Amino acid sequence: MNKVITTGLMAYGMSGKIFHGPFLTAHPGFKLHAVTERNQKNAEKDFTGITSYDHIEDLLNDQSIELIIINTPNYTHYDYAKQALNAGKHILVEKPFTATSDQAVEIFELAESLDKKVFVYQNRRWDSDFETVKNIVKSNKLGKLSEVHFRFDRYKASIGIKSFKEESGVAASGLQYDLGPHLVDQAISLFGQPDSFHKILGRNRENTQVDDFLSVHLSYPDSLNVFVHSNMMITDIQPSFVLHGRNGSFIKDRADVQEEQLLKGIKPNEPGFGIEAKGKEGKLTLIDKNGDRTERLIPSKPASYISLFEAVYQSLVNDKPFPVLQEEILEQIEILEAE
Repeated sequence: MNKVITTGLMAYGMSGKIFHGPFLTAHPGFKLHAVTERNQKNAEKDFTGITSYDHIEDLLNDQSIELIIINTPNYTHYDYAKQALNAGKHILVEKPFTATSDQAVEIFELAESLDKKVFVYQNRRWDSDFETVKNIVKSNKLGKLSEVHFRFDRYKASIGIKSFKEESGVAASGLQYDLGPHLVDQAISLFGQPDSFHKILGRNRENTQVDDFLSVHLSYPDSLNVFVHSNMMITDIQPSFVLHGRNGSFIKDRADVQEEQLLKGIKPNEPGFGIEAKGKEGKLTLIDKNGDRTERLIPSKPASYISLFEAVYQSLVNDKPFPVLQEEILEQIEILEAE
């Protein structure tokens, strides 16, 4: 790769350290040049020679930076995206892209007017478990699908310390803007825009100001019904992917190991990265025309978020389409913002 894209991170908390830094350094097409660290200076410990700015304005004014990753709190994405575009940078924005579809349209239009590119960091498309689900759907082994469930559950009864996720007066707060973007994006990326949807939110934790339960029913043509669920009060985690079709069913746990490995310091280019543990295979159950039933375990192929960064690189250098489409993001946000 001859072209190297000089990149800056707007923040260096968990997402910068875990989800961005390791992949920017593992991919030969990127140079992680600078970060913003207002308080503690930790990036230098992980990336020798990196520039650490005290203020985001300094990062924006760095003329060597071509791409800025906006990994700041949810409510800041809209404003920082505009600032970065106006500073002449391409942007990669973490989910949720914005709080409203009007904000999203404004950013897309601004980028087009400035001849800059906007990418949305929907990394869960590159999870090993979801990649397996996608392959099962594309293979048509299940035949005509009738019912699909995607779940992303946790048990967190206490109120979190990140106020931007927990306070009702803050834009893009609550569970639907935290895990909802992952689930809705996965559904839209597989099945497209639904004919209609019905959303239910709930508050179950003591003293919560925001939703901690989300359920969305997406209705598609030909009687396909897709349900996405997230609940912060689940002690017995259920299978995260359940698909039923005319020829059988496929059931899979959420088993992607990338985040867990990155937290342990395992790098994307190390052996064993992105490989699910044994025993986490999906179960494919099929019934043939004679009514005979067969069951088979389907292991996931190794996965890596480096594929997302490769897609960003190919878009910037070779003008190839980025797989997370603008219309998909707009549809996602319209569902999330709906009352």
